[in-house]
Amino acid sequence: MFTMRRHNGAFCYRHIRIYISMTDIEAKIKQLRDELNRHNYNYYVLNQPTIGDMEFDFKMHELEDLEKAHPEFADPLSPTQRVGSDISQGFKQVLHERPMQSLGNSYSIEEVQDFLRRAKDGLGGEPVQIVGEMKYDGTSISCTYEHGRLVRAVTRGDGVRGDDVTANVITIKSVPLQLQPGDWPDKFEVRGEILLPWASFERLNKEREFNEEPLFANPRNAAAGTLKMQNSAEVARRGLDAYFYFLLGDQLEASSPGLFSENDFSTHTGRMEALKKWGFKVAEHTILDSIDAVKDFIDQWDVQRKNLPVATDGLVFKLNSIRQWLNLGNTAKSPRWAIAYKFAPERECSPLQFISFEVGRTGVITPVANLNPVLLSGTIVKRASLHNEDIIRQLDIHEGDYLYVEKGGEIIPKIVGVDLKRRKADSRPIEFVRTCPVCGTPLTRIEGEAAWVCPNKYGCKPQITGRIEHFVARHAMNIDGIGEEVAVQLHESGLVHNIADIYSLTGNDLMRLEHFQRKASDRILSGIRKSLEVPFERVLFAIGIPYVGETTAKVLARNVHTIDRLMAMNAEELASIPEIGPKIAESIVGYFAAEGNREIIERLREAGVQLCLSEAELANRTDKLAGKKIVISGVFAKHSREEYKAMIEQNGGKNVSSISSATSYVFAGENMGPAKLEKARKLGIPIIGEDEFLAMLHPE
Repeated sequence: MFTMRRHNGAFCYRHIRIYISMTDIEAKIKQLRDELNRHNYNYYVLNQPTIGDMEFDFKMHELEDLEKAHPEFADPLSPTQRVGSDISQGFKQVLHERPMQSLGNSYSIEEVQDFLRRAKDGLGGEPVQIVGEMKYDGTSISCTYEHGRLVRAVTRGDGVRGDDVTANVITIKSVPLQLQPGDWPDKFEVRGEILLPWASFERLNKEREFNEEPLFANPRNAAAGTLKMQNSAEVARRGLDAYFYFLLGDQLEASSPGLFSENDFSTHTGRMEALKKWGFKVAEHTILDSIDAVKDFIDQWDVQRKNLPVATDGLVFKLNSIRQWLNLGNTAKSPRWAIAYKFAPERECSPLQFISFEVGRTGVITPVANLNPVLLSGTIVKRASLHNEDIIRQLDIHEGDYLYVEKGGEIIPKIVGVDLKRRKADSRPIEFVRTCPVCGTPLTRIEGEAAWVCPNKYGCKPQITGRIEHFVARHAMNIDGIGEEVAVQLHESGLVHNIADIYSLTGNDLMRLEHFQRKASDRILSGIRKSLEVPFERVLFAIGIPYVGETTAKVLARNVHTIDRLMAMNAEELASIPEIGPKIAESIVGYFAAEGNREIIERLREAGVQLCLSEAELANRTDKLAGKKIVISGVFAKHSREEYKAMIEQNGGKNVSSISSATSYVFAGENMGPAKLEKARKLGIPIIGEDEFLAMLHPE
């Protein structure tokens, strides 16, 4: 055991031989962990330290020594583990228990009023209480706690699955590892934003400048890059922070106010106050009792946000009632009970250097304005898309013009006007090209659209490499190691002419590429092997049929089951599939009419790519709910709401969000709002519970 004594004005350790029980050692370790967790909370969350740095360090050293001497009491959530590890490890992907959706955006007080009107209409005219809070500009995180301990931290990813970054999040001192004593549920999820404070961002960029490394453009990019580092010791050193704004969990949603006596989980503000008591740093929130209060809140924070220690890009307005959240539900992309308000974008004026005409993977020609660099919302902007010829004409852009550029949603640079006072008298209007800037093929214009297209699909280099990039992308085949530069290298070297050629690559082929080493080669080959397990719906998206995005690919896979069936269908048959219109149907038929595309499909088949639904996927599909439109609302005991939605789709039904005369059933759980129930009764729509629904799927 260790004790401390003062020597020449400083504390030091000396060993003493005292025989104590293992129970006493374990108790001492627990006591130190609890003390250090409490002091971390006081310092990093409350900003109210109660002991000095030296005393804190002594306690930390004492705990480190005890843990080293007694590894049998090791705990990955000990305060000593916040320093991270320099051992590299890949991130595994984890399915979110509940999808992580993004918020709809608004840019004016009128749009916020429209949001509130829609919410009230959806609630049958019920009064609503509004909560305003900051919208932090970082990277989203979902943290799961069980029995008061952090067990998992997952990035947003694609909203359905994300990367498990628990090892890195443990190093963030404002994230509680063990909760403060309280009446928290056994299991819950809390969502928030991981940020790099301005001070840490500036320090990091000074270090990178000294080391002649590229500077980070803004704190958001720096936070996202840091959170995905393989070295958690470096993550700890950089000093990330976290603010939380969303508490959810089955126990909370299934409970009525009063089940957890000290907390009110029936409101958003009640949940935020509970999080504060449990040790979380939460987004500042204010109840706003009128639209005038909302406007004042916007005006206040448009100025005050510039004094905050972290980056923000707007505000969030939410309804306070959790019951109203459940009643309003969500669209496919965002909740109906919350909206983001984006601050007016910054604007700068910069001289036009030239316009480049760039070819996309579908052959569309996009004009891009190349400017003198300007700083907008923390990012250096040099280029901005002009989209098409019509935009150039509308803005009347001339050579050498000074262009006004702003950030659309503070993310995408956008040209919004011309400073005519600075235009030279002899400047000429910009002329759109009439031949492909790469292959020289005369361009064609899509009927009814503004886009000009290079029709040389199989001979135009950017289209070929663009299809390769699309095929290997994360949401498609997810072949790690092939980005834009490597796709160009593979094509220019003659190794890959189309996506099927990827499956013929060997290690020797890759090692012949410039700057390629064995590690990069092995990474790509491993990604190619893993891509053979990618499900059919993602393969359909990956092969690049025009107008077939991720959602459409899922619909097609669910309805046609195999690539052979899809290739054999005519436009009329395809258009009869729900959500597949004539335009998409014609595009699919046209794609498979090209002999080259059919050859690619056969080569993918030979390589082992999944070109049909698996037996397990097919085994779970029935038509028991075929043609049924079902509204699901409330909280359930036997399965989660998302599980029930999946069951509906697996059995041929369709999930719909609002009740109408076309609704087949309302699937009602606990705490379903009275407005929805009343509307269903008025329209004579059957209301079913869990037992009735499950009996429809599994009749005796």
